[in-house]
Amino acid sequence: MASMNYEKYVPYPAVDIPDRTWPDKRITKAPLWCSVDLRDGNQALPVPMSVEEKLNMFRLLVEIGFKEIEVGFPSAAAVEFQFVRRLIEEKLVPDDVTIQVLTQARKHLIHKTFEALEGVNKAIVHLYNSTSALQRDVVFRMGREEIKNIAVKGTILVRELRKASGNKGIRFQYSPESFTGTELDYALEVSHAVMDAWGASSGEPIIINLPSTVEMSTPNIFADRIEWFCRNIRDRGAVLISVHTHNDRGTAVASAELAVMAGADRVEGALFGNGERCGNMDIVTMALNLCTQGVDPELDFSDLSHIREVYCKSTRMNVHPRQPYSGELVYTAFSGSHQDAVSKGMRALRRSGDGVWSVPYLPIDPEDVGCSYKAIVRINSQSGKGGVAYIMENDFGYEIPKWMQPSFGAVVQSKVDRNGRELLPQEIRDLFHDEYIRLHEPYSMKKCTINWEDREPERDDEVSTTIHCTLDKNGYKTAFSAKGNGPVDAFVRGVRQHTGLDFSIDEYAEHAIGHSADAKAIAYIRIGDVEGHESLGAGIDSNISLASIKAVLSAMNRMGNQVKR
Repeated sequence: MASMNYEKYVPYPAVDIPDRTWPDKRITKAPLWCSVDLRDGNQALPVPMSVEEKLNMFRLLVEIGFKEIEVGFPSAAAVEFQFVRRLIEEKLVPDDVTIQVLTQARKHLIHKTFEALEGVNKAIVHLYNSTSALQRDVVFRMGREEIKNIAVKGTILVRELRKASGNKGIRFQYSPESFTGTELDYALEVSHAVMDAWGASSGEPIIINLPSTVEMSTPNIFADRIEWFCRNIRDRGAVLISVHTHNDRGTAVASAELAVMAGADRVEGALFGNGERCGNMDIVTMALNLCTQGVDPELDFSDLSHIREVYCKSTRMNVHPRQPYSGELVYTAFSGSHQDAVSKGMRALRRSGDGVWSVPYLPIDPEDVGCSYKAIVRINSQSGKGGVAYIMENDFGYEIPKWMQPSFGAVVQSKVDRNGRELLPQEIRDLFHDEYIRLHEPYSMKKCTINWEDREPERDDEVSTTIHCTLDKNGYKTAFSAKGNGPVDAFVRGVRQHTGLDFSIDEYAEHAIGHSADAKAIAYIRIGDVEGHESLGAGIDSNISLASIKAVLSAMNRMGNQVKR
């Protein structure tokens, strides 16, 4: 086996913080959220959104409940500028929402940014420049002081232009881009210089955004960096610490969660993790993670299918079917053991009535995010009897008894193996009817009347019911009358006397299908004969006695067919 060329890579440095406190913290309140779908997410698209598509996405983000939305990089492209102007001129930004715009720390870009913001009610100007050692050396070929001066000069210009605009609704955010590649002491030095240049105070805090522009370490080390930074920043009340995690290592959500535990106040992310390379932190996942811990996420994801639809239409991107919470298959069990556990868990939940969600394999109630229970269990070659029973009960109201589930499960499994694909719920119901309900050979019932005595029987074995039946067997009719302690007992006695068949009723179950006045009844029967053969049957009728008799006939016909085979 070939060996990976791992020796060309070096480990990311750890942080010397032995008394770290974040591992003992819990997230008890949602952070401040900022969506970057319209900027970071948009610039990562093969075909960037048009103004109309951005408007549709903006409306969706407002509907979800975002109070801070980064709407673009207005100095970078005409479409970006036009979109910001349209939001402002057509007064499309609600009073409780603040738009955020991004700009590099370059004079002409900052001026263009303020031109785009003319007349805005509230906005955050997000200034950034890269501070990482690699970019200092390779891209800019500048030293620490020169890079710091870029950030300071940009901050002073933003402050001056804000003052000239007379708009105190404009706030300031600074990002030492590539924070994960920047020495901690230097990131702190630049941030202090920016705070001084702005005149940050507890009365007017600025946002210091610490991005993992490239995710380079395990989440615990990122959390260590955030805790170190929060401890060492001067005048902590004068800043809001924000994080913006990317997903290069696949742990952006974990990094953001641990960063909040380490002291971060604010989190930037995108719906479904859209963003450059491996994407941004998935704000849907992090918010719903909070929800599953009993914490109000302060965002509304109760209709994920609608959110997914608008997202896909606006971005031309798809949501992976296994995307946490959002994918089409994440609430679906194919495995037989999983299906059985889900089925039992749902029944236990209905019985408990305490309102606390606790179902195996389902960390969240699918209905809470607008999904139907009907998609929880689906049947393929990996499925088992419990999953089949769950679909029959939840989709159609058939409560197949446990002693019948293995038999019907085998019937479904055989069908799946022959088809080589998943069976839809309606196909499973049709298979049940073909196997048990629609059996009319060799025996079919032509007539049946039942008479009960007026008085209640004193003993269970007392004969109190008379049945009159006409059966057809392959074109030959047999009429008989018989008595028993109930309709089924009378019917079985009559069959024994007049057909030569000898069997007993070994299991019986019945229930109504539905709850309306015209609901039908279904009966399930297991019979056994003197030679040790057994057979299962089911019958449906508006009359429970006739449903039971039809179930016996079903079992008789299946026994006959089994013996023939």
